[in-house]
Amino acid sequence: MVFVLICANHFNSIFEYYIRQLRRIFLSRGKRPKWMIEIAIERMNILFERAEMEFITHPERSHRYVDLARKLSTKYNTKIPEKWSRRYCRECGKFLYYGHNSSVRLVDEKVNIFCGECGHVMKIPYNKEKKIKRRAKYESIKKRNDE
Repeated sequence: MVFVLICANHFNSIFEYYIRQLRRIFLSRGKRPKWMIEIAIERMNILFERAEMEFITHPERSHRYVDLARKLSTKYNTKIPEKWSRRYCRECGKFLYYGHNSSVRLVDEKVNIFCGECGHVMKIPYNKEKKIKRRAKYESIKKRNDE
């Protein structure tokens, strides 16, 4: 009888060890497996696309979709895809639909995105785009001179 109890306790401790290891791998904080991150990014894209479709009829629903996407990015420690990173206000978290609740202006080599919900202005420099354009122009002149 004592031997059976010892074996049962030993089995439980082995089982608990494996459960702890699985939790450490799949449910721990920090770096997630690549397949989880890919699924999270795909889901963020879907949520932002839905937010864009739903904004005209249900703006509060689109704001909720943005909130869910932001929670996904924090949970899986990933960036929101670059395509959508300028489409929500970082101050109030609302979805920005250009021409309806936000406006875009080019001021002093910066893209100013004005949020109509809270009044926050996101200022994003566009030096990178100018640098690419300058490099392309330089390469085309060099190519013409070589011919």
